[in-house]
Amino acid sequence: MHSKGLTRRILAVTAASATVVLALGACASGGTSGDAGTARGPITIWYSNNSSEIEWGKQMVTAWNADHPNEKVKAQEIPAGKSSEEVIGAAITAGNAPCLIYNTAPVAVPQFQKQGGLVDLSSFKDGASYIEDRSGDNAAQYKSDDGKFYQMPWKSNPVMIFYNKDMFTKAGLDAENPSLATYDEFLATARTLVSSGAAKNAIFPSPTSEFYQSWFDFYPLYAAESGGTQLVENGKATFDDATGVKVAEFWKTLYTEGLASKEKYQSDSFADGVAAMSIVGPWAVPVYKDKVNWGAVPVPTSAGTAADKTYTFSDAKNVAMYSSCKNQATAWDVLKFSTSKAQDGQLLDLTGQMPIRADLPTAYPAYFTANPAYLQFGDQAARTVEVPNVSNSVEVWQDFRDAYSKSVIFGEGDVKKSLAGAAEKINQLVATK
Repeated sequence: MHSKGLTRRILAVTAASATVVLALGACASGGTSGDAGTARGPITIWYSNNSSEIEWGKQMVTAWNADHPNEKVKAQEIPAGKSSEEVIGAAITAGNAPCLIYNTAPVAVPQFQKQGGLVDLSSFKDGASYIEDRSGDNAAQYKSDDGKFYQMPWKSNPVMIFYNKDMFTKAGLDAENPSLATYDEFLATARTLVSSGAAKNAIFPSPTSEFYQSWFDFYPLYAAESGGTQLVENGKATFDDATGVKVAEFWKTLYTEGLASKEKYQSDSFADGVAAMSIVGPWAVPVYKDKVNWGAVPVPTSAGTAADKTYTFSDAKNVAMYSSCKNQATAWDVLKFSTSKAQDGQLLDLTGQMPIRADLPTAYPAYFTANPAYLQFGDQAARTVEVPNVSNSVEVWQDFRDAYSKSVIFGEGDVKKSLAGAAEKINQLVATK
């Protein structure tokens, strides 16, 4: 299982459970720690437990170990637990986290940093320059508020609108050039899908209250409508404006008219034919290959932004180095090796997820020629918006989700007032260090 499905399992935590034990909170997460910053020797890493990333991880470790007999990497899947965040937070507190974890959610980085659990990658001589050269303009979104990097931008799954071509054809719609670019077009198409009987639901984002669910309904469309604005910028909530209200009202219309369901669905509504559309990333290409005759288009905007100018949510997973690591010089070299052009190519080939690398389609022309279904995702990867790297980040998203759920999904209260109330709470959370 990859990104969206993986995210739902990895991040199956509430705001309360994300505030893991802060016993190490007094320890500032600064640069490399003492002699560990220059020490070399064996290290341990954790990677995700989905099959394609395990395959990538194993070949990467084998390649490294073959040339570094005195600095061998021992790798394992991240231990089982309620969520990866809880497992990692507990390991930080216990002081036994591995050197590198290839499954670090950006939303959790501020919390891990506050625990004193992360190494500042900028403290390596070539740290900041390597990250910025590899990831280009996207790198800036992954800096912490002190201007340093505590995470390596690694891979993204830029989300788009997947649609079921067979359902569109059944509804009498153009399945090759669907009318989905503007809000008005999208709503008209959604109404036709449902009224024709072709689909029970036009689209079915999860209506549940977990903090991360807004990444797959409101946030991609807000990124697109705003031209690439994060939920919080410069210490202030951004969504309490005409743009945010416009996006929220669009979704409210879908719920009010019964075009999107307010009921929880236990499986994948798109794969099961319960919905004609879904907001997902390239992880879904192999998942839906034999289940749905699908197409994909950028998320809509009110005026219909051109595809090559449309932003979306990144749905990234990154790599962090943990401060309990005793051989940080080796860990840094392994981190660079694993995010090299060659290994990024292996990641792309084995998982179909997009390395956070500048000019991705140009860097791997042979891959995108051989796999044309991924080309639009490779192009979209250049225009992604990450979750803001701010204090109390999980609580920020939970407050937003609570307000959104009440006013947008369930239609209780005024949308504008609801967003304003959430913005006020979020501004207080972000200001609390």
